[in-house]
Amino acid sequence: MNEVKWYTQDEKAVEATLQTNMQQGLDWKEAKQRLRRVGPNQLQDQSQISAFAILLNQFKDFMVLVLLAATLVSGLLGEYTDAITIIAIVVLNAILGFVQEYRAEKSLIALKELTAPTAHVIREGKLEEIPASELVPGDIIYFEAGDRIPADLRLFETKGVNIEESALTGESVPVYKEAVQVIRDENVSLGDQYNMAFMGTLVTRGSGQGIVVATGMDSQMGQIAELIQTTESIQTPLQHRLEQLGKVLITVALILTAIVVFTGIWHGHDAYKMFLAGVSLAVAAIPEGLPAVVTIALALGVQRMIKRKAIVRKLPSVETLGCASVICSDKTGTLTQNKMTVTTMWLNNQLIEVTGSGYEPKGKFYKEGGHTLTHAQQSLVSQMLEFGVLCNNATLSEEAEVDGGLLKKKKTYWDITGDPTEGALMVAGAKAGIWKNKLNQTYQRLEEFPFDSARKMMTVYVTTSDGHRKVVTKGAPDVLLERCTHVIWNGRKTPLTDHIRQHIIKANDRLAGMALRNLAIAYRDAGPHELQNEFQAEQHLVFVGLFGMIDPPREEVKQAISECKQAGIKTVMITGDHQKTAEAIAQQLGIRQQGSMSINGTELENMGQQAFEDIVEDVTVYARVSPEHKLRIVKALQKKGHVVAMTGDGVNDAPAIKASDIGIAMGITGTDVSKEASSLILSDDNFSTIKAAIEEGRNIYENIRKFIRYMLASNVGEILVMFFAMLAGMPLPLVPIQILWVNLVTDGLPAMALGVDPSEKNVMSIPPRERKESIFARGLGWKICSRGLLIGLATLAAFWLTLQNHPDDLIRAQTIAFATLVMSQLIHVFDCRSEKSIFHRNPFENKWLILAVLTSTLMLLGVMYLEALQPIFRTVSLSVQEWIFVLFFAALPSVALAFTHVFNSKKERR
Repeated sequence: MNEVKWYTQDEKAVEATLQTNMQQGLDWKEAKQRLRRVGPNQLQDQSQISAFAILLNQFKDFMVLVLLAATLVSGLLGEYTDAITIIAIVVLNAILGFVQEYRAEKSLIALKELTAPTAHVIREGKLEEIPASELVPGDIIYFEAGDRIPADLRLFETKGVNIEESALTGESVPVYKEAVQVIRDENVSLGDQYNMAFMGTLVTRGSGQGIVVATGMDSQMGQIAELIQTTESIQTPLQHRLEQLGKVLITVALILTAIVVFTGIWHGHDAYKMFLAGVSLAVAAIPEGLPAVVTIALALGVQRMIKRKAIVRKLPSVETLGCASVICSDKTGTLTQNKMTVTTMWLNNQLIEVTGSGYEPKGKFYKEGGHTLTHAQQSLVSQMLEFGVLCNNATLSEEAEVDGGLLKKKKTYWDITGDPTEGALMVAGAKAGIWKNKLNQTYQRLEEFPFDSARKMMTVYVTTSDGHRKVVTKGAPDVLLERCTHVIWNGRKTPLTDHIRQHIIKANDRLAGMALRNLAIAYRDAGPHELQNEFQAEQHLVFVGLFGMIDPPREEVKQAISECKQAGIKTVMITGDHQKTAEAIAQQLGIRQQGSMSINGTELENMGQQAFEDIVEDVTVYARVSPEHKLRIVKALQKKGHVVAMTGDGVNDAPAIKASDIGIAMGITGTDVSKEASSLILSDDNFSTIKAAIEEGRNIYENIRKFIRYMLASNVGEILVMFFAMLAGMPLPLVPIQILWVNLVTDGLPAMALGVDPSEKNVMSIPPRERKESIFARGLGWKICSRGLLIGLATLAAFWLTLQNHPDDLIRAQTIAFATLVMSQLIHVFDCRSEKSIFHRNPFENKWLILAVLTSTLMLLGVMYLEALQPIFRTVSLSVQEWIFVLFFAALPSVALAFTHVFNSKKERR
């Protein structure tokens, strides 16, 4: 525990601190230089598939240099056409690569300062407003409602201070603060340190003064920021798999290319030509565009996700979200609305249900079970709501905001100013047509006795226009009940007997068991001169009833959690709120089910690491936890092999967000710290958006598998054509320029078009992938090898048969092989759209793929039918019969395997 947490209400300690500063002649500027402050986090974005891209591009660059060197030799030997063409193709490839990389670049959101911009400080007896960054320990800070605390303060003067600390503790209800001594105890949480105000928290009520005890990185917020900086970001599954893939590709390409070259030389081919063909084959075989295509696929997915209210900061995280097996979600503001709402009223020995959510004043009142209220019951409910609005300092108003876009539509929303609990009463009153401005025309407030922790009550003294005076009090039920002598019972004022008191206590316990925060309301008639202080005012009260309120779950979250469960994804609630409240919300949302566990921060703190890891997969609710606990939970789940998504909005969530496989921050209520630590930001703060992001992430990964399958199978086919031809002692089926053109035509546009392929229907009905799953899992490796082998054999067969029929026309045979190889790859791209077969999906679903294939076909036809290009690419025009021959062999691999799949499926069903 940090030492600054334990300042007490010893005024001598305060004076000693100030006196020490004065004796040392503390110079504020010098002190400022010595302080460590919270600055913008220099977090590195991982939007590039860096290791994979660097590996492939470095090898590709080396081979291109070798190819250019060989081309230079060709030019010196007088083969200018070949040299110029090869250079042109290399330049076109470079341009395509540049365009791909340019499209893949994404800018990051600008970093923001974490500290409050200004602070009101008392120096030399004067109140000054200075930049918060100039504060030093020993400064005296004055603050009031609406201010953000600029540093960690030990409070020594308070007047009804309430501070909203949800960014640090996760609790949506403001904490009452007072200048009292806190006993030193290692188990006292931040939320229970009532004599401290922490940097970055918001004052919702009252005013006070405090001495600065910690600034910058020494503050509670600073320590959490330091946790973020020292927490290592882990490598995503996609990055890890692609890095391994790059090494395999280079090794295999080098070995096979070397075998092709040496085999060709051994069979008597010209060494220089074989060397040039081998280098061209190596250049074509390495899919250097794959990292860029992967990045483009992720970037296009990002654009789709933005439309679905999810903003991606790190591209690889999109894929990672698709294989998440656990979502660790904060409660306040993520699963709930972060809007205290009256859901239940208990009065006249009856339970009243209140509908509606949020701050919008729309809702109805029903008796328990959904029965309509009688006129008498409506009158009692209205009276209780009127008292709740009278004894209140919050305001409810309709705000306007301009929606972006060309039309600049104006939207409105309801919001409260002031304490959330009082705001909930204002909204409940408005649902019944009781508005504060209307009551002010009837009632005039004569006196207010603010809430304090000793009394646990607030009281107002009001008078009507006809001179009738009332005292209205609200407060903690157990305390307020002790001040009551009468009660509204059976519709009239009745003496409060022990029997009725027990009914009220049971009702209070029942509402508490529903995880509701209860507030009692009472009143009494008063004379004009009998009230001199709060003690006199808060006696002989008439108990009216109980308000039960809660920060309600988001309406759409339950369905989203259910769909995540169907997809094999477990949702875990991690909150700083009370355990009973957390359990109740988790029960409503379907997070907590039979057999699952719930533990709090103290239990977690006292639990050994091994014991915790043994139960971590059974726990669905964590309550009253600290930032260190959240980090521990995430790491324990990761150790169990889970891919963990951590959602949150507060500063306390940030370290775990960064340490998780995929960090998700709230865009509206999220703090800057949590956003900077995250990989994904939900612009609508809606948990259901996570489900949409998971669906998109899974589809993106499947699309990545599709074009890896396509590009590698195509490249395997290219290598095997040359490999088998050299083993058989045949002439070269492809010349170097054709090999390079095949690479340019087939590896670019079709692969990119696969990146926008629509998802298959079952994408959210299958379990998440294992963290260690290979990119070649689920038969992908076999499909690449088998399709590549068939493409190579089909191309070689077309070449050999043509050569048999036209033994003196090698160029025609090479043209047939060239066309067969390209067309087999363009047909194979449709086969890659499904894990099953080419006939499983409608080929016209992906219009971009149709356009890409047509473009590539035109590029092929151009070098075959334009007379100026024929001598350069060693091609001739083909007849209709020859095209039928080409298309037969080109389609053979995909069609043959499709029928094999159909046969095997029928066999499995039988």
